Amino acid sequence: MPKLDVDLEQQALPTGHYGFSAQRIEDLGATEYTLTTIVVDESGSVAGFKPDMERCIQEVVKACQLSPRADNLMIRLVAFNSSLNEVHGFKLLSAINLDDYRDVLKTGGMTALYDAAENGVLATSVYGKQLSAQDLNVNGIVIVITDGDDNASKSTKNIVKTALAGAVKDENLESLISILVGVNVQDPKLSDYLNSFKADAGFTQYVELGNASAKTLAKLADFVSKSISAQSQALGTGGPSKSLAF
Repeated sequence: MPKLDVDLEQQALPTGHYGFSAQRIEDLGATEYTLTTIVVDESGSVAGFKPDMERCIQEVVKACQLSPRADNLMIRLVAFNSSLNEVHGFKLLSAINLDDYRDVLKTGGMTALYDAAENGVLATSVYGKQLSAQDLNVNGIVIVITDGDDNASKSTKNIVKTALAGAVKDENLESLISILVGVNVQDPKLSDYLNSFKADAGFTQYVELGNASAKTLAKLADFVSKSISAQSQALGTGGPSKSLAF
């Protein structure tokens, strides 16, 4: 089950054993929200750049907190290795303490990439449906960050595809942007694999970092925060934001 959070309400998903948590709807004050889900790899191979990855997450959230759209954003953070770990569910930015992202990744284990991607999409769609039912205007963005291919999931590539297609077809969200990020991709076979996963599952965009230095992860933080901002600004237009160049 997700990590318990006294401020958030635990919820189940229609498929899978791992649910999600989210801000209680009665505690929300705005009329529109962009739901942001960040899904980040914490398998054993991430250990070499763990501090820089944590700073990357911290900088993304910090930039969102400083955005003019801060009151209309909620963020959920999921880490994954052989299993999933919801670090926190969908939270208002005002409820997030940046210091909580220090030493937040517990590296080790294998890579349940498909399980994590499916959960990120389904949770965004299900919570979006609940908000829409209360006449709130909602769109979403899911960012999945990995440094390897799947070797531990119960889900499949096709199940991720079904989740992404369903999130759009069911119209629980005005629009959904999905970004797959390959980090420290130095093996051409891994690059080919992740490009294929993007295409086969139906992600909106794939971006690739050839290494995982402090500089490249800072660039990733800037790209992700700007992508979140663009999707939030697109809310109410009836469609998604345009993909940004990395």
